Amino acid sequence: MTVMEPMVGSDGCKRARLRSGLLHGCCIAALVVFAAGAAADDASSKPANEDEVDAPRMPPATALCASPEALATQRRRPGGTGPVLAYELPPCDPDRIEPWTKRIELGPAVPDRWRIVQALGYQEQILDPYAGHNPLKGDLPVFGEDWFFSITAISDTIVEPRTFPIPVGNATTVRPDGLDLVSDGDGYVFAQTLLTEFVVYQGDTTFRPPDWEFRFIPVVNYNVAFFDERAVLRVEPTGDGQAQSGRRRHEAHLGVQGLFVDKHLWNVSDRYDFDSIRIGIQPFTTDWRGFLFQDQQLGIRLFGTRDNNIFQYNLAWFRRLEKDTNTGLNNLSARLRDDDVFIANLYWQDFPVKGFFSQGTVVHNRNREKGSFKFDDNGFIARPSSLFAERFSRDYDVTYLGLNGDGRIGLINLTASAYYAFGKQTNDQFPDTTDKIRAHFLAAEVSRDWDWTRWRLSALWASGDDDPFDGKARGFDAIFENPLFAGADTSFWIRQPVPLIGGGIVNLSQRNGILNNLRSSKELGQSNFINPGTRLLGVGADFDITPELRVSFNANQLWFDHTAVLESVRQQGNISRNIGMDLSVAMIWRPFMSQNVVFRLSAATLRAGSGFDDLFGQDQQTPYSILANLVLMY
Repeated sequence: MTVMEPMVGSDGCKRARLRSGLLHGCCIAALVVFAAGAAADDASSKPANEDEVDAPRMPPATALCASPEALATQRRRPGGTGPVLAYELPPCDPDRIEPWTKRIELGPAVPDRWRIVQALGYQEQILDPYAGHNPLKGDLPVFGEDWFFSITAISDTIVEPRTFPIPVGNATTVRPDGLDLVSDGDGYVFAQTLLTEFVVYQGDTTFRPPDWEFRFIPVVNYNVAFFDERAVLRVEPTGDGQAQSGRRRHEAHLGVQGLFVDKHLWNVSDRYDFDSIRIGIQPFTTDWRGFLFQDQQLGIRLFGTRDNNIFQYNLAWFRRLEKDTNTGLNNLSARLRDDDVFIANLYWQDFPVKGFFSQGTVVHNRNREKGSFKFDDNGFIARPSSLFAERFSRDYDVTYLGLNGDGRIGLINLTASAYYAFGKQTNDQFPDTTDKIRAHFLAAEVSRDWDWTRWRLSALWASGDDDPFDGKARGFDAIFENPLFAGADTSFWIRQPVPLIGGGIVNLSQRNGILNNLRSSKELGQSNFINPGTRLLGVGADFDITPELRVSFNANQLWFDHTAVLESVRQQGNISRNIGMDLSVAMIWRPFMSQNVVFRLSAATLRAGSGFDDLFGQDQQTPYSILANLVLMY
């Protein structure tokens, strides 16, 4: 079949359209006259050949142009109150208008809209996730009329030299002639992670969720860790001959970080507001910055939208999986933990102002692991914690009430979170007693953009316990935190797990955690509401040097909220609240201006304050962390 494509030949008309931004004058006249002529021809005669439409007869060229007086229009600027603006089009030269003679050849009809790009000449291909038509990226159905397949592969490589103070003793140190109880924890980590994601889904997904979705996310991690001291990586100080006297550890693990089915239940409006249900191992986060619970756990989740996506809700129940000790991935070979998380939240878009998201959430964590013992793969005890006594794990019921917001108010970018935790836990110091949990958490980050720079102010307050023996647990702790805040994992204090020396096998803060919660492990341990708490004030800046290169700086001042718990555990008085100043710098380079290749290099250090010196001494090497990270994504 052939159809006609109009030709615009008048330079005067072109200039007029460029000047006014509208199709005025002779161009509009030509189209109107052409349409009238074509309609008349169609009404009076039928083409002899059904597969071909003849070019319409052209009217006289003078009929395509109007007088300059007729082309002069007067308009007022939209929303303006000033004088009327006059637009005058140049005269049209009828001798320069070309006839409508060009023809376009169209191919056969395509079976569905996903193959329109093929009709335009694009070919199917596999290697490039962007160019052409890729059946592995959901660009067209792979079977049936609307069943699609998508695969994602991510390679994440980390090299991380670091040092921080660690406990030593005559039986474990590599320096048995030394008298110090604190040694510099010089070491490094190499980790290679390969994540693959396979998705099969059905439905017309242009404006609504898929009808069915099946997702499988296996992850393989291999890592090598080294410490200059013994008994840091494994409980045996002598090693096995292949681990260099217990100072080097090799580990590999296959984890499943996603395995779920998602069913679109129904639409509830003509704007495709919907309800869906998802069952299986699935990612979930309770707030934008990952302060309370951000993990991939086994659960069931009902979710959907209302009022043209202005409201979004989640109702979820998760039963927590055990984690692999040294990779942090899910361990499906272990029994499920007796630890449940119940979540209900509601998002309100453009509230209280346009451009700002508000969220209310209620989270309940029920733990029934009292009386159980859990040793990690390195031989250290994870449950119960060694904070006070290794007698029994605890039971606890704690409810979190949260308000969160994220968005833009005028020229200001704002993210804010507030949580109040209340409940009770069995006391691990005195049998047959319970502690009342009453704790709070506040965090906010304010930023402003100036051209290619963004400046940030960060503040955080997680309450601490001022008396560990009064039957009230006032220290705030999360369920499973992964904070994107105040520099995130480029920060030394967030990135590194600093051990609490003399207090058992517990850390002041956890790896990729901001709270000073004194847990044995973020992955395997229980939440601990008897802790010193955290205070933070920080400034930072992001500089987009080029579209490919970003440089960031962060400076965070850290304090303990209370030190009574530390003084009791360490049997040491007058510990200062000042942890120190965390300084970090990071560079992110995206050579293709996309997330397919990302290289990150960061360095961080802690300028120890008086509280850090009280715990670890003043003669320690300055703690630092260097991170080189390469991410490749298909």
